[in-house]
Amino acid sequence: VQLQASGGGYVQPGGSLRLSCAVSGGTTADLTIAWFRQAPGKEREGVAYASPRFVDRTYLDSVKGRFTITRDIAKNTVYLQMNSLKPEDTAIYYCAARWGRLVLSARHLEKHYDYWGQGTLVTVSS
Repeated sequence: VQLQASGGGYVQPGGSLRLSCAVSGGTTADLTIAWFRQAPGKEREGVAYASPRFVDRTYLDSVKGRFTITRDIAKNTVYLQMNSLKPEDTAIYYCAARWGRLVLSARHLEKHYDYWGQGTLVTVSS
């Protein structure tokens, strides 16, 4: 499985961005897909997760209501729509994947993901 993340950039507080993760070697029907982020000086944290076939989606508490993980089946691409962005959302964002489901309690743990994209930088600043 290969993941290609894109869509990062510079945005003012309150703005929006949409990140893309192009998936090859597998499909969203069979993969758990997640978005993680790593801010300067901080550990990487998971922000959004989707189970195979996007049956269920979960989010980090601090992004609930602002971020949405979606997919385009035809393009085999996963998106992270980010609205009402805040300076604290500034980070490098990574998409990650693994075959099969993950229990809810394990989704935030990096060790459970076998495939990672290269990261895309999001900067939220006035």
